Amino acid sequence: MSLDPLDIPIPPSFRRHIPETMIMPPSLKPHSPTAVLACASAILAISLGVRHSFGLFLEPVSMAGGWGREVFAFAIALQNLVWGVSQPLVGMVADRFGAGRVIVAGTLLYALGLVVMAQPWGEAGFILGAGVLVGVGLSGTTYPLVLGALSRATAPDKRSLAMGIAMGGAAVGQFLMLPGALSGIGLFGWQGALIAMALLAVVMVPLSSPLLGGARNVSTEPGPSAGAAIRIALGHGGFRLLALGFFVCGFQVVFIATHLPAFLSDKGLSPQVGSTVLALIGLVNIAGTYYAGLWGGRMRKPMLLTWIYLARAAAIAGFAWMPVSETSAYAFGAVMGLFWLSTVPLTNGTIAAVFGVRNMSMLGGLVFLAHQIGGFLGGWLGGVLFDRLGSYDFAWALALGLSLLAAVLNLPIRETALHPAEASA
Repeated sequence: MSLDPLDIPIPPSFRRHIPETMIMPPSLKPHSPTAVLACASAILAISLGVRHSFGLFLEPVSMAGGWGREVFAFAIALQNLVWGVSQPLVGMVADRFGAGRVIVAGTLLYALGLVVMAQPWGEAGFILGAGVLVGVGLSGTTYPLVLGALSRATAPDKRSLAMGIAMGGAAVGQFLMLPGALSGIGLFGWQGALIAMALLAVVMVPLSSPLLGGARNVSTEPGPSAGAAIRIALGHGGFRLLALGFFVCGFQVVFIATHLPAFLSDKGLSPQVGSTVLALIGLVNIAGTYYAGLWGGRMRKPMLLTWIYLARAAAIAGFAWMPVSETSAYAFGAVMGLFWLSTVPLTNGTIAAVFGVRNMSMLGGLVFLAHQIGGFLGGWLGGVLFDRLGSYDFAWALALGLSLLAAVLNLPIRETALHPAEASA
């Protein structure tokens, strides 16, 4: 029988004479940057992966309920709005008490919402589960909160790259979840698939352990109180422009994730094509988020955001008004995947560069509120415009125009850190 040296009790009188790295290597400490990054990536993979699959449920849920697409679209739109409205408050709690505890609570609400979505309780029940419970659950398990904890656990010169790697983990989850969800719908029906995803979501509880307390204490950086930080940020022109640009990101991402499978089905393509395109977005986004984080540490992040929104506009224009085929759909997925979540490490990295990390989860949540207002409109208007006009043409045009606007909005933003007097005002 062999003993693990980490399991041998060491008397306190001897422990103080032993270097800490001999007791536990830094990379294996439960609250080390490596552990925080690994678990943050896994949490984002599950949380955003499950959410990314919701578009596959639009048609089966609407057919089973006898609803138009507007009901499902409204539930997803409300989800994004609730997620966004609750995010700054949830971020404030995480900044003060640690992200891990908030992740546990968010996970339980997320799983409960998925279970409620699967119940035959009519429109109101589905909207409660998908819109309210999942919305609040997402605010406790996704990037404003998780990246806030990660930014405090990471050295300033590595933050952008760490965020890119974590968002790459989210992209892996999106890639893997799509075929899994489609197979689950085929094997167990849409209700059984939602229950299975609720069980998967619970895995985020043990993954929150490295974020329970250590990460929030890594940084000793001074900064203003939460109330003062909000006033400073809202009075900062660059922060407002960043939020408006992120509004556009939310509109595009939620519209595409929710309505693309149905749009392709309307064009005569199979559900497998829609699932594959969304999975392809997630797969290619692994590279997109990694390089966005990498380049964000070397170049001006707002300028990179400008180029991302211009590239999105070109991708939308080339796809929406050309004959749709499997080839064009896959090409669109590959191009959009490069720029799908690559805005996130750049946006959050800009906030950290300008305002510091003490109130990072809250300020990231405040910008994210703008993203989710855009998401609400993207998800809901997509369904409304289709039901009213019989096609998604106008919604695609709106997504294109907003992308060009966001490119312009990010041009004047600067990453100059606030003067100490401004930061503590």
